[in-house]
Amino acid sequence: MDVLMNFPLLSALTAIIFAQVVKIPIKLVVTKEFRPGLAFSTGGMPSSHSAAVTALTTSVGIMEGVSSTMFAVSCVFSIIIMFDASGVRRQAGEQAIVLNQLIKDFQLFVDGAKDWNRKKEYEKRQELKELLGHQPIEVFFGGLSGVAIAFLLYQLY
Repeated sequence: MDVLMNFPLLSALTAIIFAQVVKIPIKLVVTKEFRPGLAFSTGGMPSSHSAAVTALTTSVGIMEGVSSTMFAVSCVFSIIIMFDASGVRRQAGEQAIVLNQLIKDFQLFVDGAKDWNRKKEYEKRQELKELLGHQPIEVFFGGLSGVAIAFLLYQLY
């Protein structure tokens, strides 16, 4: 059970859980939609990736010092993850939106051109996941959550 005594790991895992769970009330307040499934999905406010890596980096900084090699490694790792969350993954989500619309438009074209008797099979296909990455504000608040959680847990640790 030594793993439960690992403060940086505990901080990162707590930050992930917090960020995933808090998406539900945020969505409820902003859109009036209750979607408990958000706790198990990617994307949205705040970024759990950012919360996790900043909690990890903050915890390493608290335990090892900000001049340590471990802090440097963790900090660079965090920057890469946060950049990826707001860049590459977000763009993949944008492309998924366009591809899903193209598929729907093509289906309408095919349906209008002829009677397609295999329509049910075609409708069984899964759409691409569109909510993959984060807007910069989501990454920022995820990171802020991670730092706050690390400092709060350190007081309890």
